[in-house]
Amino acid sequence: MDIATMVGLLVAFGSLFGMLTIEGSSVTSILLPAPMLIVFGATIAVGFASGTTGDALRAVKAVPKAFRGKIAKPATVIEQLVGIAEKARREGLLSLEQNAHETKDPFFRDALQNIADGTDGEELRILLEDQIATRQRVDRGAAKWFKILGGYAPTIGIIGTVVSLTHVLENLSSPAKLGPMIAAAFVATLWGLLSANFIWLPIGDRLNRLCDLESERMTLIMEGTLAIQSGAQPRLLDERLRAMVPASSLPKAA
Repeated sequence: MDIATMVGLLVAFGSLFGMLTIEGSSVTSILLPAPMLIVFGATIAVGFASGTTGDALRAVKAVPKAFRGKIAKPATVIEQLVGIAEKARREGLLSLEQNAHETKDPFFRDALQNIADGTDGEELRILLEDQIATRQRVDRGAAKWFKILGGYAPTIGIIGTVVSLTHVLENLSSPAKLGPMIAAAFVATLWGLLSANFIWLPIGDRLNRLCDLESERMTLIMEGTLAIQSGAQPRLLDERLRAMVPASSLPKAA
């Protein structure tokens, strides 16, 4: 599990609460139910309204992935592909059917099974590219939903502040209450900005990044399996696949 998102959010909120403590304020001063209700409730509601129910459900299901998502290391994928290439040269392409049954990844399994079944190389490339494009569309749709929430949240926070200030103007005859009421009114704007920049936008960007990494992994598998089908020499396949990956993502040579 990559803990970058969890650690980043904890440090961000920790910095906020640390600032409040240093300034002598109380954390409870911003934990007001009414502003938080309008910001979080209305933001999520307009997020639902901005798309389809399916969009929202897919985005919600993607939340655990944003925190626990892990992509296989390129070096591991390359090593696996080179091993399969060596087996294909020894035992033939039909032997890859066993590897297909042993592989848990549906994309990798389909690629190996199609090779074992003798699918034409060009047709297989089209099939795999379509699968990659579909996966990207789904993953980026979930990321976009959270980015939309990040766009709405600050404005909804301002709406909450305006509503609260309207209530403040109704109590001008009580000067002693104005200070706390005005402070509470601006908490809605605070939570609008906080939720956008500390929650929604980071989750959206995280899902986009995971989508990029998954697409790169699937592309690596596609090029590797197609090369195996064409009879590529394992050593050259290893060099070719490594050339497709940034050096920083590969282990240093001994």
